[in-house]
Amino acid sequence: MPTEEELFGAVDALLEDAGPQLPQPTERARLREAAGITQARLAQVLQSTTQTVKNWESGRSEPRPPRLQAYARLLEGWAARHPAPEPVLPATSAPSAPAVASAPEPPADAPPAPAPATSTAPAASPPSTMRRTPPGLHKPAAAKAAPVAVDARFPHGPLAVLDGEGAAYAVGGLVLECPAATLPQLVDWALSTSGLGAPRLHRNGRDSDPLIVLTAAAVERFGLPLSLRDDDEMKRSLRLPEDHKVVKQIIRAKWKLTQRGFGPWARIYRPATGGQRQCVQLAILPWDALDERAWGDTAQLPAPDLARVLGVYATRVITPRGSTAVSGLELMTALRPPTRAAKDDGGTWVSAPNPGALIGPVDPAPPEATLEHPVAQGWTKGFLDEEAYQWVRPLDTLTDAEMLLPWAVGIDINTAFLAAAARLTVGLAEPVQVDHPLFDKKIPGSWFVDLSHIGTDPRLPSPFTPSGKRPTGPAWYATPTVAYAVELGADVEPIEAYLRYETGPYLDPWHDRLKDAYVSLMADAGIPVDKDTDERRFLAAMAAHQVLKTSDTSLAKVRQALDAGADDASALRHLLLEAGLAHQSLPADLEAARLRHRQIAMVLSAVKSTVKGGIGKLRERPQGRLYVEGERWPALERPTWRPDIRAAVIAKARVNMHRKMANVAKASARYPLAVLSDCVVYASQTPDPLGFLPLTGAGKVLPGTFRLGATPGLAKLEGVQEMLWAVDLMERKLNPARHIKGGDAVMDEGE
Repeated sequence: MPTEEELFGAVDALLEDAGPQLPQPTERARLREAAGITQARLAQVLQSTTQTVKNWESGRSEPRPPRLQAYARLLEGWAARHPAPEPVLPATSAPSAPAVASAPEPPADAPPAPAPATSTAPAASPPSTMRRTPPGLHKPAAAKAAPVAVDARFPHGPLAVLDGEGAAYAVGGLVLECPAATLPQLVDWALSTSGLGAPRLHRNGRDSDPLIVLTAAAVERFGLPLSLRDDDEMKRSLRLPEDHKVVKQIIRAKWKLTQRGFGPWARIYRPATGGQRQCVQLAILPWDALDERAWGDTAQLPAPDLARVLGVYATRVITPRGSTAVSGLELMTALRPPTRAAKDDGGTWVSAPNPGALIGPVDPAPPEATLEHPVAQGWTKGFLDEEAYQWVRPLDTLTDAEMLLPWAVGIDINTAFLAAAARLTVGLAEPVQVDHPLFDKKIPGSWFVDLSHIGTDPRLPSPFTPSGKRPTGPAWYATPTVAYAVELGADVEPIEAYLRYETGPYLDPWHDRLKDAYVSLMADAGIPVDKDTDERRFLAAMAAHQVLKTSDTSLAKVRQALDAGADDASALRHLLLEAGLAHQSLPADLEAARLRHRQIAMVLSAVKSTVKGGIGKLRERPQGRLYVEGERWPALERPTWRPDIRAAVIAKARVNMHRKMANVAKASARYPLAVLSDCVVYASQTPDPLGFLPLTGAGKVLPGTFRLGATPGLAKLEGVQEMLWAVDLMERKLNPARHIKGGDAVMDEGE
């Protein structure tokens, strides 16, 4: 028998062999981006290659000594500077809020806040708080996160939901007492003693302001109206009038409101002094701050659950600053700030342009502008029409064999615009007009070129127009569209172009953060996210998630599914067991599982709306009844008013969709019935995508077509209807892809 000394020696040797432990691949990428370091620069420092760094950050490979130790040390240092709190969605709320103690006011001579510091241990709660952690669900191994890093400046997280009794529900089950009786007092509390806020996402950016969400009871407590629609003036402007008593309170206390006034997302601030920003963001629930199209029923949740859902969004995406469209745009700037600190020739720190960012507002080329834009006035040569697909296949191209198939099956691309934004080179500066240029797919811009000579199969939509109709002559196209024409073998001879020669992958950090958020939420829901996951298992897990997230899911319905022998029943049983729910204990635990999946679905919906809305906001149009065509409007003064970038993203998403449809046709001679944005409908022998998608010899979906999976760019089931239903809609000139899910699809572009 070995001695104790021998065993301890063997264990020590094993520990030494294990080497330093690295964070998850997605966290490695986040830390590098937060530090503002490119993959190429990191590869140079570690004397490796850019592709090797990409492999480390995607999980395809791991570093080996001696680079392993150096890389681990670097990541540890970055983690201390750029923490990333990561709340999870527990199963239930505690039945009642705990008692909270009053917060002592800080003394007048208290020292200033310390420099940013972080800890991986839970922050100690001051006397004004009580930390409570509701019982959580057992999480799948794939969804496990690293220890939460807490920024010492913001120990209570990014936000709080305030009720009418002065209880402020923060993330992590924390409840704070808010003694404020007026809105100016609320702002003072939020900035001085609440401990709310979030650290910057980029070292050259700024910290997120505290977000206070006001419930209906809190709205009444502060003397605000429960609705903006009961008064004609407020109904038109969706904000309080300047002579409202609460607005006067704010002004008397020497606080200011932004130009948008006091609306559903009010910002109250004072000009920064000594480099210290003083701003609080309010979200007023009874005024529809959380749009149901993006957030579903989130606004109806009890305050603790609402704080949990918003907290997950805030820590995985960004602290909400308005609609999801506004948050999507703000996230771009937060991840690529326009300026950075730099030393001038005299050694003085000054503000300098941040490489790779959008530095300032630039006017678009005339064909890229909207009709109202000043540069479009008098322009007669046409405009870009890079929009998502809305196409229905001509009925006379359907074969008898297709008509006899029993099912119409819709699939959609996960966050198609997000997938299109990946590694997309866009212009960073003003456009340059060029006559008769040679086409170069590496140069972003708008090209006036004739693509009408390129033949297309009438059973497929044209890749060059959102209507799917063949072009009839020269028109303006973004670079991805013309590049696809060249890919198809066409000769292109541009007549004119507006090109941007200062370029970069501006949207890459935005893509990476939103992708990580989306994939991690899918993993939280028990959906397999590995790229090699069996597609049948993925479909079954998605079906189980759909059952659990539905608000009317009954115990009888779940028992019926569990007792069945189908794949989705097996997946449902697996999800319930992962959640710690035994078949016999369903009556007690079903509601917990439903709540968890409903909350995950709410955040997923908000993430998807952030993607579409953020891209749409790049071309925000004028608002308000007093606007006069030809005048400038406030959005034009943003560096992120860039209709050319929006056009490039949508063009790439559309040609990606066409490429997949063409590959399906080439491999199996199957053609779509209809397309709407990122959803495509096919006739199928079975009520699932595997009934029409081409498969490899191993039974997997053929690469290059609509591969199924949980990550952006892959596809999932959207809906199933009978084939006769689809044909009936087509005969009535309606799009089956709009209704395949059982309702009316909404194409929200954030405009």
